[in-house]
Amino acid sequence: MTRTRILLVDDEPGVRLGMKGYLTQHGFDVDEATSVAEAQEGFRTHRPDVAVIDYRLPDGTALELLPRLKELDAAVPLVVLTGHGSIELAVQAVKEGAEQFLTKPLELAVLKVVLERLVAQRRERQRLLADRSRTARTQVDPFLGNSPAIRALRDEAERVRDSDSPVLVTGETGSGKSVLARWLHEGGPRKEAPFVDLNCAALSKDLLDSELFGHEKGAFTSAVAAKQGLLEVADRGTLFLDEIGDMDVAVQPKLLKVLEEKRFRRLGDVKDRRVDVRLVAATHQDLQVAAREKRFRSDLYFRISTLILHVPPLRERAEDVPVLARHFLAEMGAHRGRGQVELEPDAERALMAYGWPGNIRELRNVLERAVLLSGSSRLSRSALRFESLLPAEEPLGEDLTLEQLEHRHIERVLAREGGHVERAAAKLGISRSSLYAKIKGWQHKGG
Repeated sequence: MTRTRILLVDDEPGVRLGMKGYLTQHGFDVDEATSVAEAQEGFRTHRPDVAVIDYRLPDGTALELLPRLKELDAAVPLVVLTGHGSIELAVQAVKEGAEQFLTKPLELAVLKVVLERLVAQRRERQRLLADRSRTARTQVDPFLGNSPAIRALRDEAERVRDSDSPVLVTGETGSGKSVLARWLHEGGPRKEAPFVDLNCAALSKDLLDSELFGHEKGAFTSAVAAKQGLLEVADRGTLFLDEIGDMDVAVQPKLLKVLEEKRFRRLGDVKDRRVDVRLVAATHQDLQVAAREKRFRSDLYFRISTLILHVPPLRERAEDVPVLARHFLAEMGAHRGRGQVELEPDAERALMAYGWPGNIRELRNVLERAVLLSGSSRLSRSALRFESLLPAEEPLGEDLTLEQLEHRHIERVLAREGGHVERAAAKLGISRSSLYAKIKGWQHKGG
């Protein structure tokens, strides 16, 4: 592990010797300076983790030195030592950038604790900045493209971003709902607080209940210790519930209570806990239909749908496909050290002509597979393999019955509509209930 570097600024040799010996013994690397000028040069050269500065120096005072060091690196904590402490001097030192003002004679153990705390705080700030920077580098812009559909979505999203009201993000699987949810958080007033996401479709009722609300020790057989729920983790931040349409009906009233009263109870607890979160939910289902069919509570639907953002499927903004493709290829080329990977005109035309039932996620997968399997810096049409994801277009012939032809045609329409039954029914010119009946009939026959 890298040792912590301290810049010790004091013109008294005995003081420096004692402090350096003690700090070195406890795992610090210590650089020394005896004046304002040496301190500036040492700070510039060694860039310490913390600087410890005596107030009185041969060519000036710490009050003169502090702003100069802050100009060099404002993130480095500065500690001022003095044998003539006063409240006024301490206040002035803090105004000039000192994190701590300590009076001599000073116990070295106390100095060690102060330095360790300041270093820990600085490293935590660096970690948070690194995480934020990494997120900014890797996160896809949810509005890449110039189509009217994506421009309209951007306009709507910008209007609701600063609101505290729940947002329901709708759209097909793979269309970018989770990316939009994170964008709402990162650009909103809660961006300094946690963004916590949970996929409701991935958990059973009991696991979802425990993950969301937490539990007390002994709440159930395997609860050997108390557990904080994701609601508490997200306090003052954003809670993103993906695929909320798959949330168990028994859990839904508890979520509604949180939204209306900002209170909840852990499993096995008898007292309420307060929480302040902004809810962003996402679903590929039609929740109005689910509410009519009693698969989703209507009161919860009305509460979470205060603001609705619909992410259009990729086939409805084909002109954005080349923009997205170039973005993904640049990212993949840089990641694999291959430089820029480009599309041949025939490949670009093929991407725009394809229906993309899996939306942006499928586009990324197709391109990633092409980059991995192709050794070329230019991808042609032959490098793209996506037709196999749709049912093959079989020629009509005497070997197929009318029922088989209907079955194949419906399969193709469903695939092109990303599995969305209501839109597929509209394309086919039949009611949604009729299409459900046909699908169930095939399932009973094993088709």
